[in-house]
Amino acid sequence: MSEKMRVASLTLGMVSTRCYIVYHVDTKEGFIIDPAGESGRIITTCNQLQITPKAILLTHGHFDHMLAAKECSNHFNIEIYAHEEEVELLANGSYNLSALWSTSMGISADKLVKDGDKLQLCGFDLQVIHTPGHTPGSVCYYCEEEHVLFSGDTLFCRSLGRTDFPLSSTAHIIRSIREKLFVLPEDTLVYPGHDSETTIGEEKIYNPVATYKG
Repeated sequence: MSEKMRVASLTLGMVSTRCYIVYHVDTKEGFIIDPAGESGRIITTCNQLQITPKAILLTHGHFDHMLAAKECSNHFNIEIYAHEEEVELLANGSYNLSALWSTSMGISADKLVKDGDKLQLCGFDLQVIHTPGHTPGSVCYYCEEEHVLFSGDTLFCRSLGRTDFPLSSTAHIIRSIREKLFVLPEDTLVYPGHDSETTIGEEKIYNPVATYKG
């Protein structure tokens, strides 16, 4: 990572989801990835760091990654981005799992992205990588210049996202990781949706996907 990008990490909500506040060190403009809950903590952190958020990026639509999206969107008057294949899951409480954990809820995104889209946000160029498997519209956000990948619940440190949920697919997530993430430079720093950071190089050695024969 260069001297331009800073990443503030918050662990939020009932399943300890990682929310990232990514910002430019010079302009203090940034974006929020997966506002998982506890909107007050997200807003307070942005205020303490004197950051002006410009967008909310969702890696996927499960409730534990978007519970605070609307509150943060309204507070900062910014738009929510999600993949075009995640529309139904975002809106459906059974699919986004909110109905299983508490009260069924749904949201809609303001901007829909697709695989290969390039987002220019706050002085950074982000590539949208569609990685279906955990959900149909799961995406990762890759900043080539900064050697950083925000992987949501697709790729974890020595693990991968669950595929026992509605609309999930084991075959698809394995293909996504092997064909779209393992081809990235090995020094790429991976910020996942849960647990600790890792690198693409480490995962190519230690992740079970690397040796899976199915």
